[in-house]
Amino acid sequence: MLLTSKYVIPITSSYIEHGAILVRGDSIVDIGPFGSMREQYPDEEVRDFGQAALMPGFVDLHTHLGYTALRGMFEDLHYADWKREVLRREPFFTPDDWVISSRLGALEAVASGITTVADITSSGAPLVAVREAGLRARVYREVMTTHKEHIDTVMQEGESSIDEWEKSQKDSLVDFGIAPGPIYACHPELFRAIGEYAIKESKPIAMHLAGSQEETDFVRYGSSPFSVHASSLETADFFPPWLPAGTSPVTYVYNWGILDGPNVLAVHCIHADDDDIAILKSRDVAVASCPRIAARLGMGTPRIDKMLEAGLRCGFGTDSPAATDTIDVIDEMRIGMLLQRTIASGLKKQLLTSRKALRMATIDAARALKMEDVIGSLEPGKRADIIAVDLHNSHQNPTSNPESAVIYTANQDNVMMTMVNGRILYDNFVHVYGPNRDTVVTDAIALRRRIRDEVSNATLHDKLVAEANEDRQDRYNR
Repeated sequence: MLLTSKYVIPITSSYIEHGAILVRGDSIVDIGPFGSMREQYPDEEVRDFGQAALMPGFVDLHTHLGYTALRGMFEDLHYADWKREVLRREPFFTPDDWVISSRLGALEAVASGITTVADITSSGAPLVAVREAGLRARVYREVMTTHKEHIDTVMQEGESSIDEWEKSQKDSLVDFGIAPGPIYACHPELFRAIGEYAIKESKPIAMHLAGSQEETDFVRYGSSPFSVHASSLETADFFPPWLPAGTSPVTYVYNWGILDGPNVLAVHCIHADDDDIAILKSRDVAVASCPRIAARLGMGTPRIDKMLEAGLRCGFGTDSPAATDTIDVIDEMRIGMLLQRTIASGLKKQLLTSRKALRMATIDAARALKMEDVIGSLEPGKRADIIAVDLHNSHQNPTSNPESAVIYTANQDNVMMTMVNGRILYDNFVHVYGPNRDTVVTDAIALRRRIRDEVSNATLHDKLVAEANEDRQDRYNR
């Protein structure tokens, strides 16, 4: 089939006006101007997307699809308070709830032009969702414990999950890795164990790192909100005491060997200084930058410019829908680019251009996952992960540069077609593959309502118990 549109954006070469892409099976066979392609392949069916841009699908370097049903529940909270509220709700989720929530996220990702996701999970629910939706994915199994004596157990559980996931794999669209929990929820020996496992089994690693001032203060000084609310993370007899490391989070985990893994993806790295960036570069660690959640929760502004200048492999992630509300890589690119221009004003050489931002959401993100030979750009021989972005609206015309138009004038609602591995999943703004969208939304609304009621009832119960205890103490004192 010949896919054609007003613009074709290959990413690794200049855009083509009135271009075309030849797709056969799961792969891209050829690309070029429509006129010459039509002459060369006269018998091919033609699909014309009109005033749109055909481009490679977005690679979402970091997400938590399982939290999609919690979107919009936490307004105007700082990071530590938001984290506390999310943790309060997790125990009320059943295994089916995680799948329902992940399905909602996976369908939104498809409708947003995301063709590959990198998800961290302990439940495995996102794996079910991405398979049903037809997405390409890397799923990292999260493991955590603050107890040294539990490390062998949680590692065995994690390794067993990965083995089971691989055995159930029926196609090549999903691969697997391992991820530690947050630094404040992990015994340092766990980092060493994960690094050794990753080296032995050639598994990729993903980890949240230097994402907030609270985490940084906790590692360096042993003092932050995490030291008082981390008990919900199986840490009641670990906090306190915490022995302050007196160093940065990056140096801390580096000293425990986890960065020696063969393919490490560090998420955030907002509070990484020049020395930290040098460590990351020395270990060829890739970075997933998530500027929207960082701004929303007051975590800080990632210095993408410095990481790019150092030569790190960097891309964008949408992170948790429980904070960002939408799974929208176009918004992520735009906000990330504008924030960089704000903090690097006057430093022209560090200007993050729209073209570079677009690369960070496609080929650079693919490089961060070491999947650039397969996805991330429109080139013959690569998999047919292709999207069409509508550019016909009045606020998008006239257009002189479609790459800039995608970032400055579009959002997830402008994605009109999503194809993964040659299969169309979303067409003319409608899901044509995977679970029924209306059913998934209905299930998610019911789940959200139940979680909200159960949390409210539990909160009321805790309050009544506390008041009864206070009354009992008052009577005793009298």
